[in-house]
Amino acid sequence: MASWIFLLFAASFSLGALAQGYPAKPVKIIVPAQPGGGLDLIGRTVADQLGRSMEQSFVVENISGGGGQIATMATARAAPDGYTLMVGYVGTHGTNPAVRKVPYDAVKDFTAIAMVGGTPNVLVAHPSLPVTDLKSLIDYAKKHAATMTYASGGIGLLNHLAMEQLKGAAGFEAVVAHYRGIGPAINDFLGGQTMMMMPGLAAALPHIRAGKMRPIAITGLKRHALLAEAPTFEESGFKGFDGVQWYGIVGPARLPVEITRRLNAEINRSLASPALLQRLSAEAIDPMPMTPEQFGKFIQADIARWSSLARERKISLDD
Repeated sequence: MASWIFLLFAASFSLGALAQGYPAKPVKIIVPAQPGGGLDLIGRTVADQLGRSMEQSFVVENISGGGGQIATMATARAAPDGYTLMVGYVGTHGTNPAVRKVPYDAVKDFTAIAMVGGTPNVLVAHPSLPVTDLKSLIDYAKKHAATMTYASGGIGLLNHLAMEQLKGAAGFEAVVAHYRGIGPAINDFLGGQTMMMMPGLAAALPHIRAGKMRPIAITGLKRHALLAEAPTFEESGFKGFDGVQWYGIVGPARLPVEITRRLNAEINRSLASPALLQRLSAEAIDPMPMTPEQFGKFIQADIARWSSLARERKISLDD
């Protein structure tokens, strides 16, 4: 009995000492995308903030490919010692597990550390359409079902699933044109090849301000300060459209609690700094501080949300 007590005490002391001395060497933050864009911005912003507050190097490693699966598996297989972290986001820990068989469990294979923030998607219509709000857009779509088209950045991405959610809730049909990324999708929309789409706010905002996209409604729980004129879907009569393009920090499963909580505290503290807020605003990202437990539940709920929609709308990348 005494030996078991000693072993438990020794293990507890070891974990406490590990956390107290953490980080004793550079920490790697894996970004599941090429340099540039929202994911890379989050990774480098968090790395910079943690490097300053924890007085250690936090180095970003970009690993693209496989829709984020290569980076995600590298993280899941890493030692749970706090020296390999990753920018987990709605793709790797939300929509991907909902629409395809992935070689990882987005919940069991990871430790949810901290939510960073999210940006809404905005439903936009081509300026040539005689619509001004969600009701008139839906009415128009129902009357022109044979010719109504919308653009998506790819099968199973958030901008695709959010539009399918609207089609199901509003009871209209439209032909989808899938592209290899949101950039080409926007280009064809601007050229009049498609009539509506639901890109992220940051990607849409320059075109909205130029009068080339007409904002109809925005996802999330409240209007966004950068596009205050666009009502939420709930304001327009549709509940449940609170999904956002979110970004957070995760690590391998079984990360020591002490290290998880310290990283969470440092990230949440940095989310209140004016410098970080300014950098996030470049991508229209609003801070969403959470505890590790809250973030873990958020991930589970997001996967459940999009899995249910994918089944309902028969969306799968494995077919």
